[in-house]
Amino acid sequence: METAQKVGGAGTVPAAGEISLGRPLIDAVKVEKSYGATRVLRGVSFQVRAGEIHALMGGNGAGKSTLIRIITGLTPRDAGDIGFASAKAGGSGPIIAVVHQELALLPELSVAENIGIVHAKSGLSQSSRRRMRDIALNALRLIDAAIAEEIVDLPARKLSLHEGQIVEIARALSTGAEVLLLDEPTANLTAGETAKLFSVLKRLARDEGIGIVFVSHRMREIRELCDVCTVLRDGVTVANATPLASLSDGEIVQQMGQSTHRSGPQLKRRQRSPEGTPVELVGPDSVRMEIRPGTILGLAGAPAGPTGLIDPLVGAGKGPGWRLAGDGFGESFPSPAAAARAGVGFVSGDRAAKGILSQLPIVDNVLAARRVRDKRRIVGAAERQECSDLVSALKLKAGSIWDLPASLSGGNQQKLIVARWLGLPLRMVVLEEPTRGVDIGTKHDIYALIREMADAGAIIVWWSTENVELLELCDVIFAFDTDGRPKGFLPDERFTEDGLAELTGMAA
Repeated sequence: METAQKVGGAGTVPAAGEISLGRPLIDAVKVEKSYGATRVLRGVSFQVRAGEIHALMGGNGAGKSTLIRIITGLTPRDAGDIGFASAKAGGSGPIIAVVHQELALLPELSVAENIGIVHAKSGLSQSSRRRMRDIALNALRLIDAAIAEEIVDLPARKLSLHEGQIVEIARALSTGAEVLLLDEPTANLTAGETAKLFSVLKRLARDEGIGIVFVSHRMREIRELCDVCTVLRDGVTVANATPLASLSDGEIVQQMGQSTHRSGPQLKRRQRSPEGTPVELVGPDSVRMEIRPGTILGLAGAPAGPTGLIDPLVGAGKGPGWRLAGDGFGESFPSPAAAARAGVGFVSGDRAAKGILSQLPIVDNVLAARRVRDKRRIVGAAERQECSDLVSALKLKAGSIWDLPASLSGGNQQKLIVARWLGLPLRMVVLEEPTRGVDIGTKHDIYALIREMADAGAIIVWWSTENVELLELCDVIFAFDTDGRPKGFLPDERFTEDGLAELTGMAA
């Protein structure tokens, strides 16, 4: 989701030479926020300066998203002060644009309309459509000129996740923001797309004086892009606008309240051959792969390839020639519900649109898969206890199982989606980016949950854009190239980041 807000009287981004680099654009001091008895922010200070790229860091539930909502005026603060100033001569306050982790595109509108609609003064007249298209093309070209021409007229529903993220970022850039807040913007981008985005962000900061706030759990990206960092822990600022060069990765992880030994995947690749009756995945160009129960199959490469394989597995449509064969599986499922009743679980990479049931309480979210499988609607006493046990086992920070998912951090929402499949007689679990946008500790909790399902005999099909994650956790990896075409299995002798980058044509 992308939002733009004008704070004070500032207009568009100032031209180079008219800005005051280094001037504080946002200055938050001792900000507090509580939801009922839960104190989310307990005195957070945070400053964003013109021309600076600032990493906002902290574990899931540390208060980052709440702070962003308060800064942008979406949520009122309980205490503390926030000052806003424009870096442009005569300006009284900056336009702030936010790209949230979850996308919020209007699916039936074109990309041009999704970007340009924030600039429309009236209905969608022919002249306004032409203006929207021009605005969209200019914004998209800042990121990738080739993709601009390719997608500008497409309806948003036809975009892949990474293309949708590009559109969200372009929409934010089109507002002429002086402050740009990016919440996990690279989660669905390839290495090449990420490099292009970083080049754009560095130029916007350097030449236009835009203050950029970058939220990410990927330390490599933070080191590559950012100048300073602020670290939150349990709603308190523990490092305030500290130069990144003065902190080691271990020190940052410790400040976040997480053990340094959990700085990367720790569940090593299993050296065993799973047993049981195999299922065969048959794909285009005579591709065939045999998968036995308990196997963790990784999918690597540009999104078009993995998503084209995943859709037929979960009843979301037919991929380009992919089908299941063997062990009682039909060639395709007519719907996701039919797939679930056949023992196929699915964790979508788009938890807002396809995962979280935002208007239903936590208990209904956790029990959703059981309801679909058994065609039940009523929450019985046994189910309430089962949900409470799962919430406790997963260490979900929830006040009550009757709270809405919005009360949870992004990482806890992701664990909630995984939790709905635990304890079910599953034959296969298909996961799209299950650790996207979560902190190190939550990643390890999810790794353990997925390994638990594999050890219980489920086939795991796991798509991730983080190569190191696939290499550490998967038994085998199937790769696609940058155009989404199958390239085959990663051989054991090349089971390395270099080997995977060579096979896919991209690094992560």
